[in-house]
Amino acid sequence: MNQERPSNLLFIFADQMRAHAMGCSGHPNVQTPAMDQLAREGVRCSNHIATHPVCGPNRGTLLTGTYAATHGVVGNDLPVRTDLPSLGTVARAHGCHTGYIGKWHLDGMPRNQFTPPGPRRLGFDYWAAYNCTHRYLQPRYFRDTPEEIRPDGYEPQVQTDLAIEYLRDRAAGGDPFCLVMSWGPPHDPYLEVPETYLTRYDPATIELRPNVQPDADNLLARGMDCRRITAAYHAAVTALDDQLARLLQTLDDLHLAESTLVVFCSDHGDMLWSHGLMKKQLPYEESILVPLLLRCPTSLPAGRVCPTLIGTVDLLSTLSGLMGWTIPTSSQGRDLSSALRGSEIPDEPTSAFISNYFSADEAVRQGVTAWRGVRTTRHTYAEIADRKPWLLFDNLADPYQMRNLVNDTEAAAIQHTLARELGQWLARTNDPGLDERQTLSHFGLLEAWDQRQAAMAANSRPAAPKAPSPQ
Repeated sequence: MNQERPSNLLFIFADQMRAHAMGCSGHPNVQTPAMDQLAREGVRCSNHIATHPVCGPNRGTLLTGTYAATHGVVGNDLPVRTDLPSLGTVARAHGCHTGYIGKWHLDGMPRNQFTPPGPRRLGFDYWAAYNCTHRYLQPRYFRDTPEEIRPDGYEPQVQTDLAIEYLRDRAAGGDPFCLVMSWGPPHDPYLEVPETYLTRYDPATIELRPNVQPDADNLLARGMDCRRITAAYHAAVTALDDQLARLLQTLDDLHLAESTLVVFCSDHGDMLWSHGLMKKQLPYEESILVPLLLRCPTSLPAGRVCPTLIGTVDLLSTLSGLMGWTIPTSSQGRDLSSALRGSEIPDEPTSAFISNYFSADEAVRQGVTAWRGVRTTRHTYAEIADRKPWLLFDNLADPYQMRNLVNDTEAAAIQHTLARELGQWLARTNDPGLDERQTLSHFGLLEAWDQRQAAMAANSRPAAPKAPSPQ
């Protein structure tokens, strides 16, 4: 391998897709031939950890390489800082045409507002995006004017059509590019998948994870059938896989495969009844362990499984290392590109920092509170506010996290070690480990959060009745 740097970056990420939901990661049911192909032809990271396992915060971290307290999106529907370098601005500074297609969720409230050309797009030139919607059978997006575009079809297919058009334009012009594709599924609503995919999975034959509690009294799962919804989740993943296959074929057809770094990942996972819980914002594996597949024939080995701990916060620095770009000084993550190539790296990460700074909306309904934690290659440890130990799992001996070892005398030594490790992360991120309101106040975001809450409350109120027409 000649270690030639790629000219182009195609960065694709799903929403709420956990790492377990791929054939290449060992799932017995889900059909993901394109993802499996990427894993065979490139690198699969087996310890890719969502730094903040919830949409907006982790998207801000993914694009800026900074923690949520730095980029400002500590909870969904807060606006991201626009003065930080980002994947878009870094790529543009290195001569790439930049594009963003799909879900954004970094422009505050309301969720349907237009994000105009300029700093709020974080350096992306081409734009076919929407702040936040999950109507996958009623797609919508904005370009450079505030008129919504509402095509027919399934949203990921419509978005992939746009991406293919973008790739053809770039190939015709000979421009290096950085294109980000952000698909909404398999995020709920779970049944918004074309019937052709739903019929490929029989709920009766779905193999549930051993820690699933399908009859748990969970407010978020009431009225839903565990097997039917899990089958639909797998159907949505397969639908995305078909779109990934189209993108890979397009790169082949345009003779761009050799010069393009392809990345596939997700912003966070989904509990899907594991431990009786739903969705995200939790330190369990189903929530924090997410896919990361990378392929570049000229600079990455084929078929490698990389066990190095890579947090979302490391992605900007690591991608910059792979592309040969200058890493911005604001980045709070590490360049782990050497580990992806198979080289030993000095000072191998001993843990990845994970956190959820707030509890609102869906999280409150599951009893989720603010927490911080660390994930090592073997253990998961988390604390709630004021440094109170909450969860400790030995993921090697207990891969489904069925036995909480917090305050277990036999695990006292490892708990002490992990608590000290977490303390170092808290000091590094200027986080005193307080409760939600105190944390928001500490980071100077309390007013912004209260404005967000007021906007959400106003958005959820029924419209005022119209005055009767005069008789």
